Amino acid sequence: MPDERELREIWAGLAHELFELRGSGGHWRGELAPSPLATATAVSALCVLLNGSEDALSPTKREVIRASIVRGTAYLLSTQNSDGGWGDTDRSRSNIATAYLTQAALLLAKSYVHELQGIDRALPALEAYIRRQGELEGLRARYGTDRTFVAPIATNLALAGLIDWREVPALPFELAAFPQGMYRFLRLPVVSYAIPALVAVGQVRFHFAPTGVFPWRMVRRAVRNITLTVVRKMLPESGGFLEAVPLTAFVVMSLCGMRRTKDDVVTRGVAFLLRLQRNCGAWPVDSDLAVWTTTLAANALRVSGVSQVSRLVSLDWLLASQHRERHPFTGAAPGGWAWTDLPGGVPDADDTSGALLALAGMRHEASHAQRSRIFQAASQGLQWLLALQNSDGGWPTFCRGWGRLPFDRSGVDLTAHAIRALTAWKKTVPHGDIAAAAVEPDCRSKIHQMHRAMDRAIAAGLAFLRRRQRDDGSWLPLWFGNEWANHEENPIYGTARTILAFIDAGLRTDPCVVRAVDWLKQRQAPDGEWHAFHDFPISAQDHDVPPCNGIEETALALSALSEFCDGPDESRTYARGLAALAAAVREGRHRTASPIGLYFARLWYYERMYPIVFALEAVGRALRRLGIPPPHLDPYPGSDSSD
Repeated sequence: MPDERELREIWAGLAHELFELRGSGGHWRGELAPSPLATATAVSALCVLLNGSEDALSPTKREVIRASIVRGTAYLLSTQNSDGGWGDTDRSRSNIATAYLTQAALLLAKSYVHELQGIDRALPALEAYIRRQGELEGLRARYGTDRTFVAPIATNLALAGLIDWREVPALPFELAAFPQGMYRFLRLPVVSYAIPALVAVGQVRFHFAPTGVFPWRMVRRAVRNITLTVVRKMLPESGGFLEAVPLTAFVVMSLCGMRRTKDDVVTRGVAFLLRLQRNCGAWPVDSDLAVWTTTLAANALRVSGVSQVSRLVSLDWLLASQHRERHPFTGAAPGGWAWTDLPGGVPDADDTSGALLALAGMRHEASHAQRSRIFQAASQGLQWLLALQNSDGGWPTFCRGWGRLPFDRSGVDLTAHAIRALTAWKKTVPHGDIAAAAVEPDCRSKIHQMHRAMDRAIAAGLAFLRRRQRDDGSWLPLWFGNEWANHEENPIYGTARTILAFIDAGLRTDPCVVRAVDWLKQRQAPDGEWHAFHDFPISAQDHDVPPCNGIEETALALSALSEFCDGPDESRTYARGLAALAAAVREGRHRTASPIGLYFARLWYYERMYPIVFALEAVGRALRRLGIPPPHLDPYPGSDSSD
């Protein structure tokens, strides 16, 4: 096991790298992976715009868009895997969805990229890969009954002339005309966050291949403008739905396919796409995960024993990122946090939980004025989180009661995070010590009521987690996975984060925790690390896309096991793991993030900060367990170190 000096040096080095990535305002934007999938959708959208705009765009604007297409296409041609396909990131295995989207983009771009010579060389291998994956049947098999991604991909293929419009799934866009509060009762074939795609993709399919008996076709035609108005109301100031490139691109290409190129949704959507393209020609899946990465950093510092976290992380920025009005996209009440502070972000359970945990840590060190602001924000955030809990005791991502499709159901990782946030605030403002809590007298009754509500919610959440534990003792998360693991699952992430929820709730010796800890111990590899792909046979075909390096999973497992080092067996497992993590950091492997994050609809991404912040948390917990204070950190410029 590394000694005290080495642990402090490793922690200090990770903290230095983390703070090198921090912005001057005291928060982190992070850096999302360049995405061939997002790039393909953006290129297709811009090509369909040029095809349908004719003389509507000025020559200068057309050349700007054409240059963007050229750079995006060049990036795509540089990221083809040796099997002929494309993956969601430049570090991902090929999959049928990204392969199909890239095929459509390359065919659409051929008219605009005369200076590029690689398209004709890339297409034969790509077409062979798609055939091996089962073509459209393979695509449908990947997503099952969820049409959230199948219908837009098929629309992209139809716009490129690859399939007939009758092969595109028909979406009931007319249902968007109902009041927003009714959506969860209408059994929509798409997830809650895909209403713009439901409308735009549904309409372009209806435009080219009208369906239904005559009277119903007339009804659908009659509500087209009404449902487009719904989409316009959801459009954020940035022009990007959910700040997401694929979703925005699908909406833009669908409207342009119907020659609605002058619609405000198209104009602002195209501006969003052009703005997000990187110098390398690629697009990321989303603008950023600023709130998520900032709260991960704040909480990693807190559990490391760092005092005065608000000197290092901007409290003002975090409070300003809270949504204060009902959200037009999901109808979410005020009080939650999204993954980003940008206009297209939508409040969700995971980011609200992360923000509440960060605020609970900051409250202890804050001034009286700051504590009042923190309490007001947290009170609203806690009420928002409590109202989101599903009847099964778990927490969904965005909307309560949407349980038909996987990414709308209660998630283990979301529920564990919510329990940790609620538990942290129960401890921050103790139920039996309201007078000493330094809050306004008129807030005390509210605290009493909230404590009772939190007790009920935590109990129901823990019951949900117990039911969702697998027979082997592990838990599966919703929003994280591993492309190299069986069924692309990541039980190490789910199990490690759920163990922490039980620990925070004071249930360290709960039988399900004992089973989970035993499972984690058994999953340790001979080299001391943890790998989600531990039992996965790596084929020779995948040699150009190396499997995840394991540093994220190793750090997550160590954070959970730091509380279980009592016996010699546990101590040996923990010491071997910590030594392996230290070696990985010395080798610089924490600078290569793995695509373990799942974006909407099984879309993979990696985030540069994940291995750094997960490793920082793991080493910080080790220092704290040994009673070793972390090295001193300087405040960010402009912070008030006297608070």
